[in-house]
Amino acid sequence: MTNLDQIQNFIKEALHEDIQDGDHTSLACVPADAIGKARLLVKDEGVLAGVELAKHIFQYVNPDFKLKIHLEDGTKIKRGDIAFEVEGPSQDILKAERLVLNAMQRMSGIATMSRQFVEVVEGTGVTVLDTRKTTPLLRFLEKWAVRIGGASNYRTGLYDRIMIKDNHIDFCGSIESAVKKVNAYLKEQNLDLEITIEVRDLKELEEVLAVGNVNRIMLDNFEIPTMVEAVKRINGAYEVEASGGITLETIRGYAETGVGFISVGALTHSFQSLDLSLKKY
Repeated sequence: MTNLDQIQNFIKEALHEDIQDGDHTSLACVPADAIGKARLLVKDEGVLAGVELAKHIFQYVNPDFKLKIHLEDGTKIKRGDIAFEVEGPSQDILKAERLVLNAMQRMSGIATMSRQFVEVVEGTGVTVLDTRKTTPLLRFLEKWAVRIGGASNYRTGLYDRIMIKDNHIDFCGSIESAVKKVNAYLKEQNLDLEITIEVRDLKELEEVLAVGNVNRIMLDNFEIPTMVEAVKRINGAYEVEASGGITLETIRGYAETGVGFISVGALTHSFQSLDLSLKKY
């Protein structure tokens, strides 16, 4: 779930960034008592995301706005669709406009890509995961959009799961040392965090299998035949995740190797924003 306080803080800071001491263009040419109507027009195809956020933005700007929602988050959309209508003071509509569009266009792009990946692996039982490759300070919005698209969130940050990656192993000296130190740390700190460890080849996989004490093994940049062999060697003892440059064209093949999870950084760093506009009518 997305934290309401986090949403409110985001809206406050984003509006301040844009408005500062005033929307001087609107103040100059739009009468203060003017009431207007606008609608969110879809000019692209994909999955709609950010409607719930837009409600919060409009409510924050002016609690008296009247909103008529036609399409909810997660809806497949096409050019010409109208997501919602808003009615209220024209100056306030213009204050909210760019923040609503900036957020919804990006969130809809992420939701669209997430839905595409999920649909490609349908029937395999694989869970498509996002990563920490997100825009600083916008992670909660981007991960919200991932969920709207039907994929799943992995770690929220460095604090909510142990992930031993190649640099940790290299700095620590060995896989065995890293795993033992992590488990000792969790015990000392009285922390209940699951452990994922990344392996780069079958040799490292054997080292992990020998030491144990992890929850998930992440097979990074494995070719599909090697991944099949890795899954066979793990033999259900641990959760298995595939990662590393997996695309829409290749994900089905990886999903059919028997892994349970596939993480895709592209969901939040290589999406194409959807074209939306807020137009007076």
